[in-house]
This record gives sequence, structure tokens and C-alpha cells, in this order.
Amino acid sequence: MSSGSSHDKWNYLLSFPFALLCSIDMGWSGFLVGGASFLIGGFWFSPDLDIDSRPTRRWGPLKKFWMPYRQCLGHRSIISHSILLGTISRLTYGMIVLIILASPLCLISVQTIDINLLLQHELPKTRIHLVLCALVGLETSTWLHIIQDCNIFSKN
Repeated sequence: MSSGSSHDKWNYLLSFPFALLCSIDMGWSGFLVGGASFLIGGFWFSPDLDIDSRPTRRWGPLKKFWMPYRQCLGHRSIISHSILLGTISRLTYGMIVLIILASPLCLISVQTIDINLLLQHELPKTRIHLVLCALVGLETSTWLHIIQDCNIFSKN
């Protein structure tokens, strides 16, 4: 099992090559989105959000929002420390918390957002590759974390 500092070191080391890889097809926007999502995935959306860890503490006062997630999952559970399912569970949990916190704002708001108008807008259509790049960056950092936890990078 890797330490928190080892996870951090590898996140820093591999975020730049990942960003370069994304820039081949998407230019500077791919570089920025790919690199940032890889770092965010490693530092704030790590599989170690299921324990009191560096990624949990990086949330500062907002780390309390991850308490139910930690209490429902044991450390290294099949949900938190698995390919695809781990990232999906953390993103889903984060969105649920965000929706719950934002719901009182909907009661205050006079204007409502027309979801059809948003979906018809050109931005989501032209930038879907950047959204996919961000999701792949988050998932790739999860893979790195899981590989490190399997001691593949350890010195034997």
C-alpha cells in the first residue's frame, strides 16, 4: 500500500504526460482539461475519500460532506477502490450532495432554467470531447491510485 505522499508524488509526475497526451488531439484546451482533471481526480476525488486521508483533508471545512460516503463504505471496498465504479460512485455522491445543498436556492429563485434550452445550446455539442477528456482524467488518476495500492511501483 502506498503512502499519501507517494500517491501525491505520482499524481504530480504523471499529470503532465497525461495532459500532453490530451493536447495531441485537443490542443491547449485538452492540455488544461486533461491535466487539471487528472490532478483533481488524484488530490480531491481519490479512492481514499473513504477514510480520513490527505484527499479528505484537502476539502477543508467541506470534508464533512464526505462523512456519509465514508460511513457507508469500508476502506478499499469494491465500490470505492474499483475501476469505473469508484469514480462513478464519487461523482454521483458529489452530485447528490450538490443537488441537496442547491435545492433551497431553487425555492428562492424567481427564474427557472429551461433544460431544453440548455441542451439545444451549441456549447455542450462542441465541447463534449472536453467533458470526456475530464472524465477520462478523473478515471485515469483512479487507476494510478489502485495500481499503487497493489504495490506495483514499490521497491522490492
